[in-house]
Amino acid sequence: MAFEPFVWHSNPPADIPFKESERWKNIRFTGKSRHYPVADTWYPCWASDGNLYSPFTDGITDGRFAKSEIVSHRDENGHLLVDYTTTTCQALLEGDNPLDLKITATELQYADAFPYAGRYACGSLVYNGYWYYGTYCLGPYGRTYFGKNSYNWPHLGPFVGFRVSDDLGKTWTPCPHTAEKPIFGETGMCGWPVKIGAPHFVDFGKNMEHSPDGKAYLVAHGSDLKFYPVALENFTHNSWITGDQIYLIRVTPSPETINDPNAYEFYAGKDANGEAIWSNNFEEIQPLLEWQNNMGCVTVTYNAPLKRYFMTVTDGTTTVSKYNTYILECETLTGEWKLVTYMKHFGEEAYFVNFPSKFISEDGKTMWMCYSANFAKNWTGEPMEANPPDSAYGMVFQEIQICDIE
Repeated sequence: MAFEPFVWHSNPPADIPFKESERWKNIRFTGKSRHYPVADTWYPCWASDGNLYSPFTDGITDGRFAKSEIVSHRDENGHLLVDYTTTTCQALLEGDNPLDLKITATELQYADAFPYAGRYACGSLVYNGYWYYGTYCLGPYGRTYFGKNSYNWPHLGPFVGFRVSDDLGKTWTPCPHTAEKPIFGETGMCGWPVKIGAPHFVDFGKNMEHSPDGKAYLVAHGSDLKFYPVALENFTHNSWITGDQIYLIRVTPSPETINDPNAYEFYAGKDANGEAIWSNNFEEIQPLLEWQNNMGCVTVTYNAPLKRYFMTVTDGTTTVSKYNTYILECETLTGEWKLVTYMKHFGEEAYFVNFPSKFISEDGKTMWMCYSANFAKNWTGEPMEANPPDSAYGMVFQEIQICDIE
C-alpha cells in the first residue's frame, strides 16, 4: 500500500523519565508499506547467508498453522480436560525488498506449557550456522491467589530457554528446560512478577557482526517487588505487553552455553564511576530502565551507519486496548537512553515492534519498522483503526525516516 507521507509528532506524557535526544525528534512515515496477512510474532534475524529467519505463531503462514495457547474443554461429566501441548513455528524470509519478501515456513514445533496457559516465541538468533529459538509462558492455569482464579492469559510467566537447530530450522534439538523448571528459575505464579519473561536478542546486524565483544545481548521487560502490592494485584503491570522495567543480559552464544544459566551475565547497575556492573548471579540483576506501568515489550537494533542503538518499547495499557510505542536512542547499551519519539496509540494497537538491521539505509536515516497490529480490534467496545495505514494482524513493514532536530 502507498499513502501520503507524514510526520508522527512526539507526544510524551508529562512524567516520562527520559531526556529528549539532542540529535533526533519524531519520525516520518514515507508512505511505503506492506501488510503480509500471516501469523504474528515476527522478529527477523539477519543470517550470514543473507536471508532473514524469524519465529511466528498464532496464525497461518505458508500453510502452517501455529497456536501457542493451550486448549481446554469439559467432557460429558463436566470434568475439565486440558491439553498443554502448544505450537510455534519459524520461517525463512528471502529478498532484499521488505515490500516483496518470499516467506517459507518450516515444520511446526511442539512444546509443553504445563502449568501455564500458553508458550510463545520470543528471542530468536541465527549465528554461525546455529538457530537459537526461545519460548516463554503466559497465564498460570487454574491456580488461585487472594481467593481469586488466576487464569489471566496475559500475565507474564517465565522464559523457558532455547531449542537449537544446526540446519536453519529443518530439525531441532529440544530445549533442555521445561516450563515447570525454566532456565532462570522465575515462575510468575500467584501474580509474582517476572523480570526475564520475554527476552529478545539485540540485533547487531548480519551474523551479529557489530556485537561490541562477540557476545549476544538480550533485552526483556518485566517488574519486581518494588511495586508490591500493585504488581501482584494487577497483571497489567507484568503481562506479555506491559511492565515497569527493562532488563539486560548477555551470553557468548554456542549450543553449549545458550541453555546454561551459569554462562549468562546480568546487568547489575553501575559503579561509582558510572561503569556497568555485570554479575553471574541472577539475584543481583538490576533494571536497565524503569517507568512504572509504562513499559512493555522491548527490542533493540544497532544502527551501524549512525553508530547508535535504537530501542522500541510498547506500553500495552490494558493489554486489549490502544497501545503506545516509543523509540529511544543511545550510543551504548548501558548508557543514558534518550527519547526520539513517543507515539500515542500507534497502530492503533501495534505490538512486537522492531527494526530489522538488514533494511537500514547506507546513511542510517531510513529504516523499516516491522510489527503486528490490532489483534483485539473491538474487544473493549472501541474499534481499532489502522494508523498508519496497513497496520493489521500479521506482519507489517513500514518505511520510516528519523527526523533531525533542526
